[in-house]
Amino acid sequence: MLSYRQGMLYADDVSVEALASKFGTPLYIYSEKQLLNNYRSFESVFASVPHMVCYAVKANSNGAVLKTLAAAGAGADITSGGELFRVLKAGFPARKIVYAGIGKTEAEIEYALRENIFMFNIESLEELELMNRTAARLKKRARIAFRINPHVDPHTHHYITTGKSGVKFGIPYADALKVYKRAAGLSNIDVAGIHSHIGSQITAAGPFKLAARRIAEIVRRLSKAGITLSHVDLGGGLGIRYSKETPPTPAQLRDAVLPEFPFFKGTFVFEPGRYIVGNAGILVAGVIYRKTAGGRNFLIVDAGMNDLIRPTLYEAYHEIAAVSGTSRKKIKADVVGPICETGDFLGKNRLLPRLAQGERLAVQCAGAYGFAMSSQYNSRLRAAEVMVSGASHRLIRRREKYTDLELS
Repeated sequence: MLSYRQGMLYADDVSVEALASKFGTPLYIYSEKQLLNNYRSFESVFASVPHMVCYAVKANSNGAVLKTLAAAGAGADITSGGELFRVLKAGFPARKIVYAGIGKTEAEIEYALRENIFMFNIESLEELELMNRTAARLKKRARIAFRINPHVDPHTHHYITTGKSGVKFGIPYADALKVYKRAAGLSNIDVAGIHSHIGSQITAAGPFKLAARRIAEIVRRLSKAGITLSHVDLGGGLGIRYSKETPPTPAQLRDAVLPEFPFFKGTFVFEPGRYIVGNAGILVAGVIYRKTAGGRNFLIVDAGMNDLIRPTLYEAYHEIAAVSGTSRKKIKADVVGPICETGDFLGKNRLLPRLAQGERLAVQCAGAYGFAMSSQYNSRLRAAEVMVSGASHRLIRRREKYTDLELS
């Protein structure tokens, strides 16, 4: 997505400096080409088996991103009624929508049932009972999978570890047969699949393989008990390179999980999010002030934790590049935002050119969990978003205005 031309940073064939001058900063920029390349590189490796790739909408739910992926043939992995509304508006067919999440309300369940989505991933017995009652009231059958917690450590940040014992997600592994037998006896439930999602930003194939092995064992046990599944949903979580990580490729993921299911003749479902959109986006920030304090250099920029909370929340690392001035002498500096929190930073101790006020930086791999997790904290306005496609660009979300902060 990014390259330098005569010392100036480009997103595909568009000058980042020109976009920042036109639309202001903070500014999110996405590459349509990178987005599609990522989706196709993931989807194509599973051509040997029946499969469906459902983009994890929570990673980035911008309408233009969703429309691009829907047009490419992707399905959607959603976690709320709001996400269902967005993906339907973006053109995702209901038959390609899977609905996860531990806290589906009755209203959300009804909405999804009326839209005839493909499958619900159930995470508790109480949710199952509510699903059955709601489907009965609507004179429908709900197609479901149970999200089974395989008790696998994905070796990622503990906030995004979702498949170990003791977390809030999924059905305990030991209870799997019990809940499937209960579901099989309900008149308005169609038991179709099994689901597992062990975490996010996973950078080794081993946890995926172990989780697949444990899920495969449950599928075998269910078959012996007379419950045959048509779908195995192995979730998402494939990591990307933010710094020095060496995450598995989609082909390595395939080779880790598919051999665990030599007996399975149904359809596999995958739910990548970060892999699809992460490196397809950057966040551009402008330098407001420079200062030195306590022996440290600070670049105070106009993007903060309200725009990109990952460094603050997860202590996540993002590469930061100068938009121009790359030939100048470099210094080590902390890149910090304007928010009234010491934890408001985008990067610490980074080697960067000596930038002047008004010059710009690009925070890389900001396409996933960037704008999607942004806020109006400190009553700051949310950033604009732009999509580039070759040498062209278009505004896909306007910058907020002060009138967007008006009191009701």
